[in-house]
Amino acid sequence: MTEKVEGMLSPYRVLDLTGEQGLLAGKLMGDMGADVVKIEKPGGDAARNIGPYYRDEKDPNKSLYWWVMNTSKRGITLDITKPAGAEIFKKLVKKADFIIESYPVGYLDKLGLGYKELEKINPGIIMVSITPFGQTGPYRDFKGSDIVLWAMGSGNYMRTMGETDRPPIRIGHHSQCYNHAGTEAVVGALVALYHRRSTGGEGQHVDISIQDAMNFLTAVDYDLNKTRRFRGTKYFDVEVKHIWPCKDGYVMWRYTGGPNAVRHSVPLVNWMASEGMASDWLKNFDWANFSHFNTTQDIIDRMEKETIDFFMTKTKAQIMEGAVKYRIMLYAASTAKDVRESPQLASRGFWTEVEHPELGKKITYPGKWANNSETPPRISRRAPLVGEHNKQILLEELKLKPEDYRRLEEAKVI
Repeated sequence: MTEKVEGMLSPYRVLDLTGEQGLLAGKLMGDMGADVVKIEKPGGDAARNIGPYYRDEKDPNKSLYWWVMNTSKRGITLDITKPAGAEIFKKLVKKADFIIESYPVGYLDKLGLGYKELEKINPGIIMVSITPFGQTGPYRDFKGSDIVLWAMGSGNYMRTMGETDRPPIRIGHHSQCYNHAGTEAVVGALVALYHRRSTGGEGQHVDISIQDAMNFLTAVDYDLNKTRRFRGTKYFDVEVKHIWPCKDGYVMWRYTGGPNAVRHSVPLVNWMASEGMASDWLKNFDWANFSHFNTTQDIIDRMEKETIDFFMTKTKAQIMEGAVKYRIMLYAASTAKDVRESPQLASRGFWTEVEHPELGKKITYPGKWANNSETPPRISRRAPLVGEHNKQILLEELKLKPEDYRRLEEAKVI
């Protein structure tokens, strides 16, 4: 019988130098059991200033974004741009397995901390660099915000977001494309780890382009569906509803014809008819030959009027119950409260309580994102406070002398 470990990456250490563009990568590896050390500049990372904040208290230790993206990490402050800070970082590299960073291309090389220098210190080190356009190519030095990378790296998605008669928009309050790059960074890191084990210890530099990651997403979507997406609800000359109001919110559903009608249109109309809310015209409609490409707006409007009248007599829960009973391909549009109270998520142990000693209470977090039978991911600790583990790592692990530690503090190296 093999010895059971706490997590699938529990023997390994990660040095996390990322900003907003790469925080998720370290979080995922930490949840998988790696010892992730988040390294911030003295005073704290800029991502600590991303809201919202716990109880609306604007505090670098109370950013909810920071909390979610930095679970299962320890944290130190270290100015690697100063010689003394760079030397401490090199000492940490000697015992590390991974470095994740999101600085501009060439920045670490100028500090003498690029991959070519660090592999001399630790030949097995795996450095993962996350940048907008990668380490090579004519755009390598360009900056790229989330909206730029959505536009340049996932055109097929961005062009679908928003209304038909308006320009495309980005999705979400926070940077979705950074999260896609973060997950790709973990994949690249683990493939490099497999290579290291297969070659007896050879590390490598993993180059993650956020634009590449987003284009891969678009390519996969097209390969699966073989179709281009449309923005908004307009299909050629008609407007078609996808989101429908009901008594206490909204549901997602759409009229369809042809073979798909048996999963969408027909069962809903049968339900409406059973309650006397479908006209003879709707009950006898020729669904087999219906298509949004060859109908008129008058017909669509007539369908939608009857359907809205029906949905408005019911709550989301009642519509969901009917959808199951009549086998309708439909789902309620969930609010944050709906997601938090989902019986499905609760049954799978998705939510977890994380202790915040400084607050004297536990906070509910999204927990394991995979249900591995032997080593499931789990949150081992809440996100670190600014410089929380400086003494633990620098004094206890690196064995710095107390007087040297004080000098580093005074010089704002840590």
